[in-house]
Amino acid sequence: MSTSPGAADDDLTAIRVDQFFPHPPAKVWRALTDPELLAQWQMPGSEDFRLEVGHRYRMTSVPRPNTGFSGVVEVSVLGYEAERMLRVRWADAARAGAADWTITWTLEQEGRGTRLFLVHEGFDPDDPAQSMARRIMDGGWRSHVMRALGQTLERLR
Repeated sequence: MSTSPGAADDDLTAIRVDQFFPHPPAKVWRALTDPELLAQWQMPGSEDFRLEVGHRYRMTSVPRPNTGFSGVVEVSVLGYEAERMLRVRWADAARAGAADWTITWTLEQEGRGTRLFLVHEGFDPDDPAQSMARRIMDGGWRSHVMRALGQTLERLR
């Protein structure tokens, strides 16, 4: 499931992140699905998450006019397999069709830790705003989000 260096950039419709955390899958799963923990590392509004297929909630972030992003994300839970996979849909609340992405988190035990895979799909490589959004979000997932998730896991007992 891991990609070779550079392979993630070949698919301009998706972002793929492969991150190891020195914590067991149950702990990482908890950080991905417990609303109080989500609020520590994801966008405001994530505290309204419920692990229930079909559940919908809103998250807010900084609007990015250069990418067409309003700053409000409609999220719906598409599916999950406890301690293994979580799939959600993100859509821009203000601009139908501007952003309609699927985010899939997959957890695999690796030794005493967890290999966490993120796939963020649905970018239109022919749309300059979507291409810019992909570049910005790729950096955000890899640096800010994974670091914040790691810090949340470190605080979690």
